[in-house]
Amino acid sequence: MIDWPALMRLGLHGLRLTPDQFWALTPAELALMAGLDPQAAPAMARGRFDELSARYPDTKFSQMKGEWPDERQVE
Repeated sequence: MIDWPALMRLGLHGLRLTPDQFWALTPAELALMAGLDPQAAPAMARGRFDELSARYPDTKFSQMKGEWPDERQVE
């Protein structure tokens, strides 16, 4: 059974769709917009984010001297 109230809350409140926009969507489009696409890549785990942040730390623009740093400039 379809939980229409939950789907409508998701579409109208969560996704801020108008009623016309909500009812014009296919189930596949609604699932994709809601992030429920089973084929979509999973979200990055915190550990992977921390690993990438350590490997590629943010660099202030002033430290870059107006240019993208190469590997020798990033420490």
